[in-house]
Amino acid sequence: MRSLRSGSLTSLLASVVTAGSLLLAAPASHAADTPLRDLAEAKGKVMGTAVTGSKLTGTYGEIAGREFNWLTPGNAMKWGSVESSRGSYDWAEADRIVDFAEAHGQQVRGHTLLWHQQNPGWLTNGSWTRDQLSAIVQDHIATEVGRYKDRLAAWDVVNEPFNEDGTYRPTLFHTTLGQDYIAQALGWARAADPSAKLYINDYNVEGVNAKSTALYNLVKSLKERGVPIDGVGLQAHLIVGQVPSTLQQNIQRFADLGVDVAITELDIRMQLPSTPAKLTQQAADYKAVMHACVAVARCTGVTVWGFTDSDSWIPDTFPGQGAATPYDENYQPKPAYHAIAEALGGTTTPPPTDACTATYSVTSQWSNGYTGQVRIACSGASLSAWKANWTFGAGQRITQAWNASCTQSGAAVSCANAPYNGSVPDGGSVTFGFNASWSGSNPVPVVTLG
Repeated sequence: MRSLRSGSLTSLLASVVTAGSLLLAAPASHAADTPLRDLAEAKGKVMGTAVTGSKLTGTYGEIAGREFNWLTPGNAMKWGSVESSRGSYDWAEADRIVDFAEAHGQQVRGHTLLWHQQNPGWLTNGSWTRDQLSAIVQDHIATEVGRYKDRLAAWDVVNEPFNEDGTYRPTLFHTTLGQDYIAQALGWARAADPSAKLYINDYNVEGVNAKSTALYNLVKSLKERGVPIDGVGLQAHLIVGQVPSTLQQNIQRFADLGVDVAITELDIRMQLPSTPAKLTQQAADYKAVMHACVAVARCTGVTVWGFTDSDSWIPDTFPGQGAATPYDENYQPKPAYHAIAEALGGTTTPPPTDACTATYSVTSQWSNGYTGQVRIACSGASLSAWKANWTFGAGQRITQAWNASCTQSGAAVSCANAPYNGSVPDGGSVTFGFNASWSGSNPVPVVTLG
C-alpha cells in the first residue's frame, strides 16, 4: 500500500494513493478468462440466467449471450403476460427470448405454467366449476407448451405449491381442482411436448426442512404412480451468510429418487449499502451453492435470477436490501461472479494493484475551515463498494460530508460509499465532499482505499 507524503497546502492540494488491498474488496472488472457457460459445460452443467427480453441488446445482451448457456424468461411466459385477455395471446416478449437463445446456442427454461401469482384477472376473478377450470388449465398448457414444442429444454410446470409447513398452498388450482392438479398439469405438459423436461419449482426448499420434505414426498409419490416428473427446481433466493448447511444433502436425496435437480433462481441479497465484507461473504455463499451442485451428478446446473443488480427484483420486494446478483448495476463483475467461475474450475486475471486510486484535494479554504473532496477512479478494475481512510495530522475535524458516510475517531477518518454510489466501473469515477475545521496548518493526510 503506497502512502502520500505530507506537505504544504499550496504545494499539495491533490495527492493520490493506490489501494494495495483492493483485491479484497473488488476484483477485476474483467470477466473470467473463460466464459461461465464454457466452464459449466466442461463439468457437464448448465449456467443460466433469468432475462428480460426487451433488454437483450447492448452490454446486457452481450453478457447474457457470452456468459450463459440457459435462459429463463423472468416474466414473459407467465400466464398474465401471455394471455391477459381470455383467448388473446401476446408472445412477443417470450419469442424475443427464445429467438435470442437459439441465435446464441442457448437452451430455454420455460417459466412458469401454473403459479398462484401473476395470473390474468379474468382467470382469478372467475367463478369456475372444477370441469371448467380443468378445461381452461389444460388449454393453457397445451397452447403455451405446444407453441414452443421442441424449442424449450424444460418447463417449470407448477411453481410454489407448498406452504412453509409443508401443507399445500390454497391456490385457485388446488382449491378448485384438488391436490391432483399437479399430476394432471404434468400429464398435459408431457402430451404437449414429450421432449421437454418437466419440473416442480419452489422456494425455501434448498435445505432439509418441512417444506422440502413435502416436496420430496410429492415427487416420490408421482414417480411411484408413473406421473411424468423429470426434476425439481430449488429456487435459492438466499440471504448473505445463510446458505443452508444441508443443501448438498437435500440435492442428493432428490437425485436418489431418480429425478434431476436444478438451482433455478439463485440470488443472495444483503442489507444495503454493500460493503467489502458483505461482498466477500456473498462470494463465499455463491461458491458454496455452486460446489453443492457440482458435487451431485444429477444437479443439472445453476440459474441466477438476473445477472445484474440493475435487473433484480430484490430492491422492490425487500426494501433496503439488494446487491444480490453477480454483476453490479454498471455490468461490472462482483466478487460473486469470480467465485462462480472458480467453483467451476475457472481462473480470473487480477487487476493491476494501482487500478483504482483516490485523489484528495482542497477545493476552498478560509480562516478556520475548508472544503475537501476525494475522487475515486478506476482504470483496469472496478469497485462494487469502497471506503476511503485517512488520519489527519494537524487536528482537523470533519463537520459535514456529502455523497459518503464519514466517521471520525480522534484523528482517524473513514468514509464509505452512500447506498447509490458504491459502484465505480472500469474507466469511471465517483466523488464525495466534506467540510472540515483547521487551525495553524492543514497538511494533506495519508489516504488509503479498502
